[in-house]
Amino acid sequence: MAELIKMPKMSDTMTEGVLAKWHKKVGDKVKSGDVLAEIETDKATMDFESYQDGTLLYIGVEEGKAVPIDAPIAVIGNEGEDYKALLEVTAPSAEPAKEAAAEPEKKAEAPKAAEEKKPQPVAEAKPKVDKSSIPATVIRMPALSDTMTEGVINKWNFKVGDTVKSDDSLADVETDKATMEVVGYESGTLLYIGPKEGEAAPVNGIIAIIGKAGTDITPLLEDDAPAPVAAESGSEEAAPVAEAAPAVESDSAVSEEDDSRIKASPLARKIAKERGINLREIKGSAEGGRIIKKDVEDYVPTAKPVAEPVAVESSSSSKEATPATATATATATQKAPIAIPTYVGEEKFTERPVSQMRKAISRRLSESLFTAPHFYVTMSIDMDQAVAARGRINEVAPVKISFNDFVVKACAVALKQHPAINSSFLGDKIRTNEHVHIGVAVAVDEGLLVPVIKFADGKSLSAISVEVKDFAGRAKAKKLQPPEMEGSTFTISNLGMFGVDEFTAIINTPNACILAVSGIQQVPVVKNGAVVPGNVMKVTLSCDHRVVDGATGAAFLQTLKAMLEEPVRLLI
Repeated sequence: MAELIKMPKMSDTMTEGVLAKWHKKVGDKVKSGDVLAEIETDKATMDFESYQDGTLLYIGVEEGKAVPIDAPIAVIGNEGEDYKALLEVTAPSAEPAKEAAAEPEKKAEAPKAAEEKKPQPVAEAKPKVDKSSIPATVIRMPALSDTMTEGVINKWNFKVGDTVKSDDSLADVETDKATMEVVGYESGTLLYIGPKEGEAAPVNGIIAIIGKAGTDITPLLEDDAPAPVAAESGSEEAAPVAEAAPAVESDSAVSEEDDSRIKASPLARKIAKERGINLREIKGSAEGGRIIKKDVEDYVPTAKPVAEPVAVESSSSSKEATPATATATATATQKAPIAIPTYVGEEKFTERPVSQMRKAISRRLSESLFTAPHFYVTMSIDMDQAVAARGRINEVAPVKISFNDFVVKACAVALKQHPAINSSFLGDKIRTNEHVHIGVAVAVDEGLLVPVIKFADGKSLSAISVEVKDFAGRAKAKKLQPPEMEGSTFTISNLGMFGVDEFTAIINTPNACILAVSGIQQVPVVKNGAVVPGNVMKVTLSCDHRVVDGATGAAFLQTLKAMLEEPVRLLI
């Protein structure tokens, strides 16, 4: 008996799945346990196994298409068995079909005058081609992380016409978190490359096609082709704008000629004003001696001696000078103003496209700051004992322990005592996490990555140190994998190595809090009634007021302070 195969729910947050690849085709024999297809969920791409034996009679979803949960995707049964009845049960209501059938009748009743107004008749729809018969496979942009919406082709490793194997890396793709390799999982000839190097493609967008050499791939690209009507209208609108540009320039030139006896273009006047250049000193090269942009840019001011204007003035006045005015002229010469050379600068800038990582940072942190009501609690911690303990531990520890490792461990222990801080806001409910996964912000050239130390409360200082150093090295080398940056319940951002006195951080949602750690400063402190030098570190806890209240945040910092001021507590 034929069995209807539906889209399974492979994760608790999954609402639909994308058929990344079919491993069987219609007519193939299938056994229980065989992998039917690869399904891309909101978290990962997973194998979908068959639980029936028989023949694959029907495939209802093309590769790369998204299907909601419980929607039919295939039918398995006996060879030659009629399975149409199964599909009719799950088919949508016939009402939309009736409306679609009535649509041509409404169009036929429309006046013929409306059709005459159209510049060109609409082309008849081409008959659909059976794409399953085309010996080629479409390679689409995969979702390489849970927050990825598009990827940038960093580098193509093959060119059109090259022969590729199923395990070859087709390209390097820059996501919002890292640069990763894209494998085609198909063998054949590379027939088509979509986005060029440096260009972005949306998730599930066509990036390449692999198949038999000489295959006509036009039908595979038709679905993603842009509408020609919009392009034509856009080009028609652009023409008048381009024609109008010269008219505007000529009008502005005329107005300038009316305003001044010096003939110059508006752009030349603007540049000259910005650079402090007198237009009378520039010789125009355009028709009629008109000064243009090039004349201003090529102008080099000539240095004039200080006494020159005075000499001209005295020579001009010498014709009418009398012995009585000779003394006044000498006095004017002595009080002549000092000429300060004019510095001519030029405004310059460079622009670069926004990387996927910066787009993700912009999107997520904006959502956090403008959605979660932040409040901040700051506390100073005496680090004298932590400094001494670190020195003694590093004398015997197999790896070097940093102050950041102390902070991670202290936060992990404190979170177990204050579960409200270790919570997440999920819209209509608040999730209190019983496990402790601490995200550690790592600065890289393109932005910021947050690898996660999982179950940090159960790990030693040495284990935390090794893991943090490994994550930091692989983050800067762009070798971190998406699962290593997911699942945090609390985040730490440490700028102490930069000598920062104090700062606040934006919450890494859905976490309820993030701790901003500053540098250890040597400052005078009062101990036992005497002023002595001390090592003080300031920390600021950013809290989501939807989950955490001020007293709760302050209580957490009190526990953290006690842990770091007496590090022996971390060993209990």
